Amino acid sequence: MLKDERHKAIMDLLQISGTVKVSDLIKQLNISDMTARRDLGELEGQGLLERVHGGARLKDFIRSHELSHREKQIMNIQEKQAIARQAVQLIQDNETIFLGPGTTIELLAELITRQSIRIVTNCLPIFQKIKQTSEQRKVYLLGGEMRDTTQAFFGELTNKNLMDMHFHKAFFSCNALNEQDIMTSTFEEGQTQTIALDNSVEKYLLLDSTKVGQKDFYSYYHLKDVTAVITNQDANESYTRIEKDEVILA
Repeated sequence: MLKDERHKAIMDLLQISGTVKVSDLIKQLNISDMTARRDLGELEGQGLLERVHGGARLKDFIRSHELSHREKQIMNIQEKQAIARQAVQLIQDNETIFLGPGTTIELLAELITRQSIRIVTNCLPIFQKIKQTSEQRKVYLLGGEMRDTTQAFFGELTNKNLMDMHFHKAFFSCNALNEQDIMTSTFEEGQTQTIALDNSVEKYLLLDSTKVGQKDFYSYYHLKDVTAVITNQDANESYTRIEKDEVILA
């Protein structure tokens, strides 16, 4: 593959998710580690991307369309699994927890083995995962209008129920984290998440490093109000605004 063709392929990959890893370029473009890093360096020199630990990301990337739940399920799966394994250790017996929408939270739901807990979610796939693993737990699915893209319920009916609920811990994700802004694609879903987080004593943001430094449409919460961020190693190395005492690394 010629250099111009490689550069175009790299930029095409970046347009999809906003980030790309050197290891992925090696596999997908069938090139050496040295070639991948040299290409990223040249593209950075042209002002087209920004190098980060282990790869690169687009500057001020805002995705033109939100990826579907199915598309997100196959992205960065190993990182998401590691994050979920770290997060599940925080759940204790006799707690009431809220699980927001997202594929990382869905992986967390699969790992929950404690029976004496109460779980509330507004995401259909997460509810289904929990019911598959146990019929004994108290699990509540909040109804309302459902977005096909995320399979999550939102709107007045959902929000009115949430306003009267209180949680020991909330586990949630996002589409982007930029500076202090935790961002998602729609105002409506962000509003629902905000209510749940405000009504929770502890709030844990679960996200993989590809979302760090990105942007989306609506900022619905701020990093300073979160108990901790649970993420993979690359995120902490590439985004220094996440303080060490605020991060749980998977």
